Amino acid sequence: MVLETRAYDVEVLHKSMAACVARRCLSVLGRYRRGAVQSSVAFDVRPAERVAPRNRPEGKVLEPVGVFEVPKQQGKYETGQLFLHSVFGYRGIVLFPWQARLYDRDVAFPVSEKVDPSAAQGAKEVKGKTHTYYQVLIDARDCPHISQRSQTEAVTFLANHDDSRALYAIPGLDYVSHEDILPYNSTDQVPIQHELFERFLSYDQTKVPPFLARETLCAWQEKNHPWLELSDVHRETTENIRVTVIPFYMGMREAQNSHVYWWRYCIRLENLGTDVVQLRERHWRIFSLSGTLETVRGRGVVGREPVLSKEQPAFQYSSHVSLQASSGHMWGTFRCERPDGSHFDVRIPPFSLESNKDEKTPPSGLHW
Repeated sequence: MVLETRAYDVEVLHKSMAACVARRCLSVLGRYRRGAVQSSVAFDVRPAERVAPRNRPEGKVLEPVGVFEVPKQQGKYETGQLFLHSVFGYRGIVLFPWQARLYDRDVAFPVSEKVDPSAAQGAKEVKGKTHTYYQVLIDARDCPHISQRSQTEAVTFLANHDDSRALYAIPGLDYVSHEDILPYNSTDQVPIQHELFERFLSYDQTKVPPFLARETLCAWQEKNHPWLELSDVHRETTENIRVTVIPFYMGMREAQNSHVYWWRYCIRLENLGTDVVQLRERHWRIFSLSGTLETVRGRGVVGREPVLSKEQPAFQYSSHVSLQASSGHMWGTFRCERPDGSHFDVRIPPFSLESNKDEKTPPSGLHW
């Protein structure tokens, strides 16, 4: 069964804010890397106040919020690193890193490589490489302006058996790839507005970065590790549309004398070209270890048919799937439309649904 998570209704004040901010930041950092900018660059990302002077509400002013740092080409960012998301434009802070295996089907391998006959659409076997992702907090002030995402969190949990809700989410908790990080620093002792910021992090001006993990954060990470862990990332590009999939195991529930296993999966679509395209349909194939093969078709994703353009090249959403078996596979296509009305199918890379062998009871709330 596939449960499509509905997109939240939010008031989008400036629809292209994130893309514009990201392009501005990348332009500045590009000059910085080439040596044209020899000193740090102060920047302003107060999206709600980014309005023309004659339309600006009285008392609203633009304020600098940080100073750019050179992005790391080697090594990892530390807990407490402030950053701007290069794609979605929000402010965030790193909680801790994950070492994932990235399976990139766009990377060419020698002809001698074996072909996996079980993979969808005749795709070849792909070797994974280690890639760094980060668990981060999103600044709550930026959430209403992230118009290229259907949700502002990528983490959901199974509710308690006695809870009437099947799932619940932690707002403003995300996973970010290393290359999406545009690091900056700030003199503000509370630079990110999030209900968990001061519970997870403390300020120490003698440290770099000056935000340190509290014992609360370390304990939360340890207790919820099985349901937070990011292990595999799958990526494939079709006609300049790149699809990235990250699956997460959520746990098992008993229902009507059978076991039901749950996974969430996060999908990002990115337009790497110049032509505008719109996602119109989804087509999923879901294979269960029990021997069943399910086909799911529908309009758009999470109730939307996103347009991928030069101004807004990316869209990201999360959804869920359940099986009456401990493992399975998913693959499929997105049907996209060009401005002239022609269509083409974008491949969704095949990915495994695996349960944890040493499974414990999924969390019924935030564990401290």
